[in-house]
Parts: sequence; C-alpha cells; structure tokens
Amino acid sequence: MSHDPGPRDAQRAERPVREIIADFLAAGPYAVAGASNDRAKYGNRVLRAYQSKGMKVYPVNPREPEIEGLKAYPDLKSLPETPRGVSIITPPAVTERIVAEAADAGARFVWMQPGAESKEAIRIARGRGLEVIADGSCFLVETRFHG
Repeated sequence: MSHDPGPRDAQRAERPVREIIADFLAAGPYAVAGASNDRAKYGNRVLRAYQSKGMKVYPVNPREPEIEGLKAYPDLKSLPETPRGVSIITPPAVTERIVAEAADAGARFVWMQPGAESKEAIRIARGRGLEVIADGSCFLVETRFHG
C-alpha cells in the first residue's frame, strides 16, 4: 500500500528548515540511528549531546547491547515508545532503510546528519509524511555540544 501525499505532506515539505529544527528540538522522545560506543564517532557524540541536554533518547544499533549507559535497540520498531524525532548517522544507503523504519514506527521527524543524507532518502521520508532535516544542519552545532 503506497502513501498518497496529501495537502498536509505538501505543507510540511515547504516549512522553512529553521522552523522544522525548532519543532524537532521542542519535544522528544528521540532515537539515534547509528549510535556508537566509539566516542570519536558522530553517532556517539550526537547521543551524548541529547544526554547532556536531559533529552529522552534511545540509541539504535543492531550490534551493541548498551551505549553510553543506555540500553541499545536493534531497530526503531524495538523501541519501548514511539520516537517523535530520529537523528540518523548512517551511510546514505542505510539511511534510506532507516527513514522507512521511522515512518513505520510513527516518528514525525527525521534529521539526517551531514553525510547520512541522499536524494532517495529525502524522497522516501517526505513521501511517507515525515518532516525532514537534510540541509547539512548538524545536531551538534544546533545544540552547541562540544563533548
């Protein structure tokens, strides 16, 4: 069954990215797809940025049982609650799968961190009714995290 984009989807696609970022940051819960135990990797730094701001966040990584003291989940459908926003730090081919998972999980937003985005991932996400941040904006910069 394909998603038929309605007027709500068209309106979402035209919102200014600054407005979408502000809305994304306004409330969780959040998930970090591509979270990592390697503190040098962006998947770890983004997770720690959420933690440092006291935001409710779930790490998603199929190869890790725990990341930064939090139980990690193999995929978005395994989370104990619906994420409102999903930060994605994965290779573009994986991002294309993650955005579909985010829509299936009931997320409202996806934020493709720089390097995770692709035209196809953006197309899939918008086609599934998600609000998309994929303009090169970085969660670490927006939250002023320097950890």
